[in-house]
Formats: sequence, C-alpha cells, structure tokens
Amino acid sequence: MYNIAKGFGIQPCFGIRCRMTRDFMVFLLGAAIPTACIILLLPSLCPSAGGIPAERPQLACNCNTAQLEDRGASELSMGASALRGDDDDLPRLLRSAAMEAGNTVVMTFLNEAWAAPGSLLDLFLESFREGIKTEPLLKHLVIVTVDQTSFRRCQEVHELCYPLAVATNFTEEQTYMSKAYLEMMWVRNKFQTRVLELGYAFVFTDMDIVWFRNPLLRIPVGADIAISCDQFYGQDPYDVWKNANGGFLYARPSARTIAFFKGWYEARTAHPGKHDQDVFDKVKKDLSLRHDVAVHFVDTAYLGGFCQPKKDFRQLCTFHGNCLTGLRMKLDVLRDLLNQWKQFKITGRQGEKSNTTVQN
Repeated sequence: MYNIAKGFGIQPCFGIRCRMTRDFMVFLLGAAIPTACIILLLPSLCPSAGGIPAERPQLACNCNTAQLEDRGASELSMGASALRGDDDDLPRLLRSAAMEAGNTVVMTFLNEAWAAPGSLLDLFLESFREGIKTEPLLKHLVIVTVDQTSFRRCQEVHELCYPLAVATNFTEEQTYMSKAYLEMMWVRNKFQTRVLELGYAFVFTDMDIVWFRNPLLRIPVGADIAISCDQFYGQDPYDVWKNANGGFLYARPSARTIAFFKGWYEARTAHPGKHDQDVFDKVKKDLSLRHDVAVHFVDTAYLGGFCQPKKDFRQLCTFHGNCLTGLRMKLDVLRDLLNQWKQFKITGRQGEKSNTTVQN
C-alpha cells in the first residue's frame, strides 16, 4: 500500500485511522478503473447529440451485413442452380421420375433447334401418346435441355425438364461430326454416367426416334447395357462385333457398369475426332471383359431405323431417324412414319399385309 499511496502524494502513516484511510483509497482505485472504461465507451453506445440513434458498433454491423449478404448470395445461387441444372437438383428430379420397377428413368436431350413448335420435340411426345401403352411412360421421361430456350419450351409441354449447364452453345442444329456435335455427344455420355452414379437405371433415347411400344420389354434382365445398332446380323445379341448406335441405350447402375462408362469416356482422348458411338465400338470388347459387363445388342426388328429398315409394325417398339441428314428430312420422314402407324392401329394393315386391329 505504501508504494501505491506514495504515487498519489499520500504520506505513509500507522494505526487504525491510517489503515482505514488506506482501505478507502483501495476502494477508490478499484472503482475508478471500470468507471473510466465505461465513460470511454459511452459515445458508441448512446444516442448522438441530435437525438438520432448512433450507429451500432462496427463489428455488429459488419456481422449482420455479412449474414444478409451470405443469405442473398445463397438465394441467388439457388435461383441460378435452377437455371443451370446443378447436380443438387438432379437427384430430386430423378426420384420423381423413376419407375418403381427397377428405379428406371427415360431420358432424352433437347436443344433450341429441335424444340420449336412443330419440330421434333412435338413429334417425339406425340409418338408416346399414339403408341401402345407408351403414354404412361411420359411421367418417367426426363428431358435434358442444353440452352435456356429449349428449357422454357420444355416447361410448356412437359413436367420433367432438366437444364444442364454446358460450356458450349448447342442451340443450333449440330452438323454431324462437327466439333460442337462431338462435344455434345460426350457431354451426353458424361451425364449418363452421373445418373448411374446416383443409383438410377436409364433408357436414353434420341429425340429423332418415334415410340410405338415399350422397348424395355425387349431388354433381358441379365443385360447390364443394352444398345441399338445400325445393322443387326446373325442371331447372337451378345456378339460385341456388331456396330452400336447410341441413339437408344439402356444401362443399369452397378460398380461394374459405372466403371465401363468411365472407361468409355476416358477412351475419347485416345481417339480424337470420334464421337461416343465410334469409341464405344472400339473399346466395348475390352471394357466388357475387364469389368464383366454384359452388353446386349437389340435387334433392328424391335429398335428399327432407316439404316436397316425392318418396318414391321407388329414387332416394332421404336424407329430411329438414323442414316438421314438434316432436321427437315428427319421431321418429314418420321411424321409420315407416325401417320402410317396411326393408320395401322385403325386397320391392322401395313401395306399389302393384313392383321387384326391393334388395340391400345
């Protein structure tokens, strides 16, 4: 106490009175320090002289502003996700589309060129409504769009539309084997792999395909992958020397199938300038053996096309506008084919052949 008192100009003393004085000084010193701190803080805690509340402490303002900015950024991000089609929304969409049997979805890709009213999108959807027991499949169909125009158009005519984020502009009709065409094929392949990784089987169909019957009925249970082909020769559907056509592709999810798809995608670097279908034909045997994957080639009698037109409406499930060039030609020829199908359903006759009336 002597040193502290001396610092304040107090002479040392002894006895009861002095001890009382020292105790009082200790009390004053203990009270003075927190009081001084409170006085220093008063300008930031009290209203300003003009009666307007002073700003809150800067730290509190910064925290609240940051929280609001984070919330706003999060909301903007969520809105952008809906447009971009981030993977966060994909599981929900697949869940709503999946069939109970096999957890399977039907998928197709759409760009602006094919989305215009009266174009292939309308014809494609009409074929489902005109097919035999194919209309219920529409509730399992996910249309993957690659530009904003096709996404908006899809929403006008269908419930399950997915806007996939892509780096390249795919709005125009893609010339076969052009750089943009090749890139779109590989974007499609990568997306298919993602669907498998999420645990869903899929039937992928090009939009220049008209549907008459459910093609899943022609895919054996033991097939890991089933794919259409331009020409079907021989009797063995597991003959890997057949040339594939990726316009119709089925795959069921498993570690083996996913490894096959990833190997297929990685093989593109070894075969530059080739699309996914060509690369598939080059690596299918090696990948199927390496990953123990059963690849089934579906007969063109069921998955038909113009490359090998076995056009028997009594058997056909789908028909592909392959080996045709140009959107207009595909549209005209497939429209005529769908009209023939409608007539066949009424009369049960195809050309000179007669049949019993087809029932829906």
